[in-house]
Amino acid sequence: MSAMKKHPNPSLLLLLLPIILSCRPMSAIDFVFNGFNSSNLILYDSATIESRILTLTNRTAFREGRALYPSKVTTKATNSSYVYPFSTSFIFAMVPYKNVLPGHGLIFIFVTHIGINGTSPAQYLGLFNRTNNGNPSNHVFGIEFDVFANQEFNDTKSNHVGIDLNSLTSKFAEEAGYWPDNKKSSSADRSSFKKLKLNNGENYQVWIDYADSLINITMAPVGMKRPTRPLLNVSINLSDVFEEEMYVGFTSATGKLDESHKILAWSYSDSNFSLSESLITTGLPSFVPLKGSFFRSKAFIAGAVLGGFAVIVAVALITLFYARRKQRMARARANMEEWELEYWPHRITYQEIETATKGFSEQNVIGFGGNGKVYKGVLPGGEEVAVKRISHENNGMREFLAEISSLGRLKHRSLVGLRAWCKREKGSFSLVYDYMENGSLDKRVFNCDENKMLSCEERIRILKDVASGVLYLHEGWESKVLHRDIKASNVLLDQEMNGRLGDFGLARMHSHGQMAITTRVVGTVGYLAPEVVRSGRASAQTDVFGFGVLILEVMCGRRPIEEGKPPLIELVWQSMTQGQLLDALDPRIKARGGFDEEEVERILHLGLLCTYPEPSSRPKMRQAVKILEGKNEPEIDDMNAYLLQHTKSKDMWLNYSHGGGYSYHPTSEDIKKFQSFTSLSWSNSEREEERQSRENAHNLQRAATQKRNRKSGSGAGHGGGTHELGGCIEAMGKGVDSLHVKHHEAAASYSDERVENADDREGGGKRRR
Repeated sequence: MSAMKKHPNPSLLLLLLPIILSCRPMSAIDFVFNGFNSSNLILYDSATIESRILTLTNRTAFREGRALYPSKVTTKATNSSYVYPFSTSFIFAMVPYKNVLPGHGLIFIFVTHIGINGTSPAQYLGLFNRTNNGNPSNHVFGIEFDVFANQEFNDTKSNHVGIDLNSLTSKFAEEAGYWPDNKKSSSADRSSFKKLKLNNGENYQVWIDYADSLINITMAPVGMKRPTRPLLNVSINLSDVFEEEMYVGFTSATGKLDESHKILAWSYSDSNFSLSESLITTGLPSFVPLKGSFFRSKAFIAGAVLGGFAVIVAVALITLFYARRKQRMARARANMEEWELEYWPHRITYQEIETATKGFSEQNVIGFGGNGKVYKGVLPGGEEVAVKRISHENNGMREFLAEISSLGRLKHRSLVGLRAWCKREKGSFSLVYDYMENGSLDKRVFNCDENKMLSCEERIRILKDVASGVLYLHEGWESKVLHRDIKASNVLLDQEMNGRLGDFGLARMHSHGQMAITTRVVGTVGYLAPEVVRSGRASAQTDVFGFGVLILEVMCGRRPIEEGKPPLIELVWQSMTQGQLLDALDPRIKARGGFDEEEVERILHLGLLCTYPEPSSRPKMRQAVKILEGKNEPEIDDMNAYLLQHTKSKDMWLNYSHGGGYSYHPTSEDIKKFQSFTSLSWSNSEREEERQSRENAHNLQRAATQKRNRKSGSGAGHGGGTHELGGCIEAMGKGVDSLHVKHHEAAASYSDERVENADDREGGGKRRR
């Protein structure tokens, strides 16, 4: 550890970001791992992945563990000394073993080669050995988290964070900890500094940002907001260390000192410095060692040998203790589902939910759905939540599992968060969500009081929030997720009026590069893309269509289909062709004034482009996000002129609107018209979906059984959970409608007609919200 220490102004990074990002590498890389599998990383020596957690070292002395991202990342410009910026964040835990001295630590690394040749365990942390430590030709950069003060490397503290350049003698180092934001103190005053013990089993999150020779390193307990003041903020030149491409990952080692080093989540980007917000920080497993039992202490054993009566009492107490322990373990096995280990939202007790909702009081009802009610609740810590109570009737089991397995693993600031779940008994389920204080977007746009109506600036900001959420669904997660029901009533507003996309009752996920296996017409009339009505097949471009309708209805202040009025898309299109596009803008916004006409026109043009009838001519969500942010492509100087030209060049609009037999917004009659041509394909598709669902259920059950068998030797079986999972997944294969929740202020003047199953048209297949 070096005593050398510098603190440049952290705000300088923010000032330089526009210039830095313009110099980004040609092949930018972004990834987020909320849990790992074998395809995410290359593992060496003792590194393993179990229950989606990367474990670098286990309880074996003098071992190394290394895990690297499979592909090299571009780190330096060709034939130049310029080092590209990068931002990474990860969550780690160092777990000590009982009666064993802990050590040594782990390092986040950039290296030029794979493998662990030329490395040693113990104090060398699996990175160097005695001969090559300090060699400039190593081309190794690392951020070490070390728990041992080694004089060989000039360490002055045993619990420190250091910056290593080709050597384990840190260039800069600080004691592990963080500066709380609510403490105002000078850099010389360390009274407010909070020390963190690295190897106590706690989960910690680390943020590392590098740009223009400045590096910020910050850490804090997981779940805490990133502290404003970094732990290390120094100027460092990496041009002589980095090559054009490097491998990035983690390494650790044990010696006589031994502990387990775990990585729970990891994000990396060379262009998006806010990607760390996608990491899941709640519901993570705890590795803090439990305190020893009194009944196993030497004092208790010594007392147990006293006198005959004392022995009898001691035996009785021990018997009672183990009996209760067995009962607790049995209850825990009954309560723990096998699949809960795979998904982040965890079970909470029925008593907690009942207390939070005041016994499910009718006064706390804030919404209704096809399978139950939604209640407002307050958790013991004072945090407000929304509790969806689902009945087993109407196939609520499938929705319950679908919400947990999809939305439960999606974490993004623009998506409504699923916090936890509860299963009291057969036929009674509850889901706990973040509470959205300001209700749904439609209540702030349509038929609302003047004091509640959103301004033009607020509407545009909310559209940007929704766009970022949809982009995350399409590209930012390990699977592609299709929402299939994007509309104003499914956008909820939090306390700060940020838009969050919710209601994933119709969502489907599938692997990137594959098509969704479904040909059922689902969604809401007025928001359905033409190709969905023709074939029932959904894609990312059908979500783009729905987002385009959302843009138009929010900016124009009217719903896509209203009685006695032309369809909204047709109205906006006519206004544009007449050169009066702003005539379509919400009259109340025009009355207020004070908006940017050029920006409004650009956004209305985008709405038209997104709702173009031909899917291949619609923009991707990534392009839509750039247009919303006003970020032009390199060859486009005037975005408004480009959008106007591009939309007007689509001469098939008239063909679709008049020659194709249906309007921009397919109506119920359109859907019925196409049912006669597609009923057979729907029927075949449903059988295929049911077959695949049952096959997936069988595979999951088999995987769960194998997992339980592997754990049976350690007494960690979850047989009851696996059996229950099998029944739940089998129920998913039977094909049901999804719960559709509405806010308690639902407007009586209008009902969204949501199509859930084309074959149910005679039996109530359409439900009114």
